[in-house]
Amino acid sequence: MLTATESEELRTRLEAELGRLVANAQSAIGFTMDRDRDRIGRDSMDESMEEELYSTQLRLHDRENFLIAKIQDALKRLQAGEIDECEECSEPIGFRRLMARPMTTLCFDCKTAREQVESDEATG
Repeated sequence: MLTATESEELRTRLEAELGRLVANAQSAIGFTMDRDRDRIGRDSMDESMEEELYSTQLRLHDRENFLIAKIQDALKRLQAGEIDECEECSEPIGFRRLMARPMTTLCFDCKTAREQVESDEATG
């Protein structure tokens, strides 16, 4: 069980990260809207570089949208008092782990075990 101070520290961290990601999302919208301007006089190399940059921006935007959803879920679990409970074994997730990765849903042991299974599956 997290103390009130730990919960508030975690909430502050999650809300700061959420604010940063939302600001990035807003700048990505501006980037997309400005994309079609100033195309006159551009050669194929310019177009190619711009297309690669646009593609990278879209991938980053998708990843950030995924993280926004995870942060919102973490804030809900924090509000419900469940953020420090492992979703697999129901054991406590330590405060240090939560501060390192506030959106985590697994304790260290369960995460390690899951990564080992994924590694074994990848190596066949």
